[in-house]
Amino acid sequence: MKKIVLIFGLIIGTILSANMLNMVTMIYNGKDFKGNDVVGYVALVVVFSIIFFGIRNYRNKRLEGQITFGRAFKTGALIAFVGSTVYVIIWLFYYYLFVPDFIDAYTACVLKNCTASDLPAKTAQMAEFKEMYKNPAFVVLITYSEVLPVGLAVALVSALILKNKTVNK
Repeated sequence: MKKIVLIFGLIIGTILSANMLNMVTMIYNGKDFKGNDVVGYVALVVVFSIIFFGIRNYRNKRLEGQITFGRAFKTGALIAFVGSTVYVIIWLFYYYLFVPDFIDAYTACVLKNCTASDLPAKTAQMAEFKEMYKNPAFVVLITYSEVLPVGLAVALVSALILKNKTVNK
């Protein structure tokens, strides 16, 4: 199981990180970037759907076609955790080494896309976020919270679909 978890987790982590670096670069360069949360979460679900294939691979090649819900979910959750950990590590290196002023660029992008009535509240919210982002533990937690819940949801659905206690002959 370890090999499958690492392979599929690293694939997911690499794709997530490449996407994140692209988005961060667009925001950082200020090229009229407008984020779309729906598109972002759909992209996460699509990338994390690789978990399904990891669980299926494990079930079919290592467990002779049999897997319980618990084992399937554990495998999927571990794949999601490995992928999310790669994403967090890449973000930490990128943020601290290459774009330490990213929060300022992100704030400018958010405020530029705000309506005039929302501006004071959003300005205060972004100032609070910038203060919290000074704590590396917060950076790790908030970065995990961006992707890991989606990965766990996909692992849950995949485990429900792939569970199979008996071999069909």
